[in-house]
Amino acid sequence: MVLSCHNVSKAFLENKVLENVSFHIEDYEKAAIVGINGAGKTTLLRILVGEMAPDDGIVTLSRGKSFGYLAQDGAVDTANTIYEELLSVKQEMIDLERRIRECELSMQSAEGGALEGLMKQYAALTHAFEAGDGYSYKGEITGVLRGLGFAEEEFGKSVSTLSGGQKTRVALGKLLLQKPDLIILDEPTNHLDMNSIAWLETYLMNYKGAVVIVSHDRYFLNRIATKIIEIDQTKSTVFSGNYSDYAVKKEQLRAAAMTAYLNQQREIRHQEEVIEKLRSFNREKSIRRAESREKLLEKMEVLEKPTEARTDMRIKLTPRKQSGNDVLTVEELGKSFGPQLLFEHVNFEIKRGEHVAVIGDNGTGKTTLLKILNQVLPADSGRFRLGMNVEIGYYDQEHHVLHGEKTLFEEISDDYPHLTNTEIRNLLAAFLFTGDDVFKRINDLSGGERGRVSLAKLMLGSANFLILDEPTNHLDIMSKEILEDALNSYEGTVLYVSHDRYFINRTAHRILDLTAYRFVNYIGNYDYYLEKKDDVMAAISASTADTSPAFRQADVKSASVDGQRACSEKASRTAVSEDSDAKQNWLAKKEEQARIRKRENDLKKCEEQIARLEARDAEINNLMSDPSIGTQAARLQELATEQASIQTELTSLYEEWETLAE
Repeated sequence: MVLSCHNVSKAFLENKVLENVSFHIEDYEKAAIVGINGAGKTTLLRILVGEMAPDDGIVTLSRGKSFGYLAQDGAVDTANTIYEELLSVKQEMIDLERRIRECELSMQSAEGGALEGLMKQYAALTHAFEAGDGYSYKGEITGVLRGLGFAEEEFGKSVSTLSGGQKTRVALGKLLLQKPDLIILDEPTNHLDMNSIAWLETYLMNYKGAVVIVSHDRYFLNRIATKIIEIDQTKSTVFSGNYSDYAVKKEQLRAAAMTAYLNQQREIRHQEEVIEKLRSFNREKSIRRAESREKLLEKMEVLEKPTEARTDMRIKLTPRKQSGNDVLTVEELGKSFGPQLLFEHVNFEIKRGEHVAVIGDNGTGKTTLLKILNQVLPADSGRFRLGMNVEIGYYDQEHHVLHGEKTLFEEISDDYPHLTNTEIRNLLAAFLFTGDDVFKRINDLSGGERGRVSLAKLMLGSANFLILDEPTNHLDIMSKEILEDALNSYEGTVLYVSHDRYFINRTAHRILDLTAYRFVNYIGNYDYYLEKKDDVMAAISASTADTSPAFRQADVKSASVDGQRACSEKASRTAVSEDSDAKQNWLAKKEEQARIRKRENDLKKCEEQIARLEARDAEINNLMSDPSIGTQAARLQELATEQASIQTELTSLYEEWETLAE
């Protein structure tokens, strides 16, 4: 075992964040900590690494084990170049190498015992250098930098000139080169492109140590994690397997808990109805039965209703009118910034109802393309045109559609003055802004909160063509899944840029891969793209002599056919399976309906018999009280016998009624 977390609790004033959190990390284990934004994941990491003390509980790092921690804003020395900063991790090897060189120089002039001592020292230094992979550390640094997306010509750049995301990548590179027994990473994929994320996945999967990750990248977690630690409403639950395994088990547990709760609530209501009915019979035996049931009901341990985070956040995107079939046509589009060419001779079309994802490395021009289509930037060459009745709804990752000085309420009310105060509050509540939250200024919101406001405004628009730039940035997993469901049910057209492979896999019908200044088209989701990418790129490379638009379109069509054929075959198999399942479900439903009708009829007949006998019993009581009958001994005996028979039959009917009522 590398690390143990036992009953850790943490609160900030009255806000309880963690309560009795317990788990352990074994050698070589890859664990992920998941939970909604604000659940306490980063707080837990800071407690694990000793940056913050828990209120209760113990965190234990096994003796002799080391750890490395990458926070979301990893610290680096801005006085160094990128290469020098990573080289600083290997200072021990650098010192050994210097001492070896000094020893070699000294041996050239030494004699006798001094030479023998230097030779022994040289052997020890050389052995330590080899054991520390001293001969390969420079190549290792280069490999890590390239893997994290730094080109070789960037190695000499000063760290002080880098963006925040680039500095975090440098910090990540330093941590990987340190090779601690336990690596702890907080959102490591935030500033990486797809190729760098894929490289990091492979690196961590093969890492000879343990890894603990906080991440909202579900595709990344699927490939890396062997254990999921969920933080939900201050409590922790440990699941074995990757994210998909966790999602299935979590839903099963939630469904089972909800079923148990609903069943118990039905049982409580039913018992209360039975008790009320038994009391209404107003017989000694029925009253005793009612009291007995009341005691059992009081002893019942009532289950709490299971809560699911953010069930109240629902996004429904509905276009006000339908566009024409041709939504967007792009012809020979090109864009450069000075000497830097982003793309050229770009041609593609988007039809009504398509969901198209644009992918590619950082800096290749994906966001620029969206800005051109939304007329935020001009193109250098080529043109594009929108189809008939096309109305664009634009979501940009900088949220330029928002006004920083306005409150949330003003942001909505100023753009949509026809909405009432109640309608605006209800809309914002649907995006988790309640109470005084609606009076927060846009400038004071976090990135995720601004994203939710932008989505709220998008929902109010009448757009039938959504253009989205990194819509999942700063969203937690639950919010991403809600957005995915909204897009999958959206009847309009969608074009978006995203690095979230899981999101792309769930929502994209088609992928445009921006590579080598061109867009390569794949008809399918991200898994299909991965399956076909090598074949398509090999075909393109083999045909470099023919670079005409006609060739590129032919290649696109050939890549598309396989996906369409596979989808058709899958749909056919699914249809047969669904027909069989539907028939079985129909028969089972009919049988259940017949059973319920019979029980209801039997219960009705039983209640009618009880009512008839109770009425006759009351009538006999009245007759036996009549003075004219009081003198007729034979008649009284007859009535008493009938009443005794009625009581016996009623007792039996009460039992039958209870059985049927269950």
